[in-house]
Amino acid sequence: MASTGRGAIDGGATGPIRLAWRSRLATPTTALVLGLLTLLLEGVDIPLEDQIHRLSVGNYGFQLVFIAPFALVGVVVARREPDNPMGWLLIAVALAEVLTSVASDYSVFVYHFGHRGWPLGPVAVLLDFSFTPGLLLVPLVVLLFPDGRVGRRWKWVLRGALTGYVVLLAGQVSVAAVALQRRVPVWGGGGIIGGQHPGGFAAWVNVADVIILPLLALLCIASVMRQLVSYRRSTGVRRQQLKWLGTGGAWCIVSLLALVSSVANSAPGFVWIFIVLGWSALPLSIGVGILRYRLYEIDRLISRTLSYAILTALLVATFIGLIALTTNTLALSGRVGVAASTLAAAALFNPLRKRVQRLVDRRFNRARYDAEATVAAFTARLRDAVEIDVIRADLLDAVNRAVQPTNASVWIKPHAHR
Repeated sequence: MASTGRGAIDGGATGPIRLAWRSRLATPTTALVLGLLTLLLEGVDIPLEDQIHRLSVGNYGFQLVFIAPFALVGVVVARREPDNPMGWLLIAVALAEVLTSVASDYSVFVYHFGHRGWPLGPVAVLLDFSFTPGLLLVPLVVLLFPDGRVGRRWKWVLRGALTGYVVLLAGQVSVAAVALQRRVPVWGGGGIIGGQHPGGFAAWVNVADVIILPLLALLCIASVMRQLVSYRRSTGVRRQQLKWLGTGGAWCIVSLLALVSSVANSAPGFVWIFIVLGWSALPLSIGVGILRYRLYEIDRLISRTLSYAILTALLVATFIGLIALTTNTLALSGRVGVAASTLAAAALFNPLRKRVQRLVDRRFNRARYDAEATVAAFTARLRDAVEIDVIRADLLDAVNRAVQPTNASVWIKPHAHR
């Protein structure tokens, strides 16, 4: 495949299209430098936020949790597969987010805290995006997973997405240029003045946003639909890759819903741990899917997650129900009721775990379920077997069906008689 330049679209009349990258620029060293630059900018943002009185452990930690996984996974993927645009897109997501954050804080520092003599103030305003460009790249990452290739029927989606991004960036530059005509172009809390309702030569942005933003929402839907269609037609490695993407994406969506809901405001610590892990799940699952590291453990991961989630719900329901029964119906004291309920829940843990695990494995981890069923059937037949040749043939058959080795053989050492 001939390279036509960075970001060019390549492909034959009927083949897939792919983002082409110049090998001289897309090198492991470049990936490492961009990753270090991202983390360096994130470190620079600490004193900036402290100077403008916006630094807090929660806000900064939340930002770091979002940026670091994308940057680290992007660097690893780009160094391993420099010709695959996925790693570079992941780095771009992290770099765009941290650059926007630093620019916003720096513009406030320059124009609201009496540091107009500092350089690059106008540049910071130009980069102080009212939207989050990194987040807008995530649907493109999903669309191009896992190798940066899309079929010819999806090329209009890719080109439309790139066009939408260019229009949004051009609109942001226009809004910032109008704001720079003011003495103070940004609000004290960050954000460009006039960004909500642009005027002057940036008035066209009002019309463009009405058109582009719904199209980007359609891009999100199209990206998911493309992977769903691909999953139905895929087998083997590709199906396992898409399982990782789907699992990480589902976890990320659930954590986002928990974050924006009112539940998160009064949630205990473990809920916030779930939310933080959910933010990291998408880039981590993308990295596993692309690099194929422990790829086939996704079925085990899904089954274990569902099993323990169901088991926890059942035990909590049992515990609460027994407390209500012992304290209200049986009129026991509160301490006695809690103790009895705890003992009952502990006694039910192992039987429930085995039963729930078997039910979940039967649906989501079929390979393990079939292997256990094969071993159980072999054990039952072994009780009545007496012929060594029959046992050997039955053992080989059970091993082949359970673990599917490339080859298998049984060697029996003859017993020496004295």
